[in-house]
Amino acid sequence: MSVGLVDSHCHLSDRRYDSDRDAVIERARAAGLTHLVAVGGGGPIADSEASYELAKRFGFMRSTAGIHPHDAKSYDDGIEARIAALLEKPEVVAVGETGLDYYYEHSPRPAQRDALARHIALALSAAKPIVLHCRDADDDLRQVLSSEAPGGLRGVVHCFTGDYRHASWYLDYGLLVSFSGILCFPKSQDLRNTAARLPLARLMVETDSPYLAPPPHRGRRNEPAFVAQVAETLAAVHDVSIDAVVEATARNAAALFSLS
Repeated sequence: MSVGLVDSHCHLSDRRYDSDRDAVIERARAAGLTHLVAVGGGGPIADSEASYELAKRFGFMRSTAGIHPHDAKSYDDGIEARIAALLEKPEVVAVGETGLDYYYEHSPRPAQRDALARHIALALSAAKPIVLHCRDADDDLRQVLSSEAPGGLRGVVHCFTGDYRHASWYLDYGLLVSFSGILCFPKSQDLRNTAARLPLARLMVETDSPYLAPPPHRGRRNEPAFVAQVAETLAAVHDVSIDAVVEATARNAAALFSLS
């Protein structure tokens, strides 16, 4: 199977898809998506296990396993063992999402940093990339990454909303940067300016669905089919064709997540 348009980050195990999950996946395929990465770490570890079951069911899907920083306070040895068991499955291609969220702080900052460090250790041990969440915490994220994996780390900062300085550090460290529907929001001109300065060879696109639906779908449940709008916006800011963006972001996703 060749790799084309990829939603590199969607939460398909989310209960908001319970009534029509198969139809959502069919619409993604009809919209031209060749692959979906069903991300774990959107809730309890059972969500990662459900994402794995989806990846087993659909050959064009892969999954990840981890605990979101919102839930870092619940992280313990038992959860870590379940993540490690998932990482042994070929369909589970990355650790996460993990990271730091200082905007909501649903878990204490020390607990978030500790859980992140343990996820980094899992990624290094399993030789798999990491999916990173960061909100209002770039400086601390950089510190933890530098401390726990000073040689760099394969992975992606998903739903990137930072500035060019932080993006450049992540790229220099070895990570990719992924843009969500936020890139399309009318008030996101600064983010579009940053995206225009970053090389397509280091970028991916995503929906982060069911969150962050791009225009003209704002206010609705997001879904993977809408990743096309993100790709179109990225093409516009780079002044290239949509085909060029699809090719570049698909190549990056395929290399990072072992898509074929």
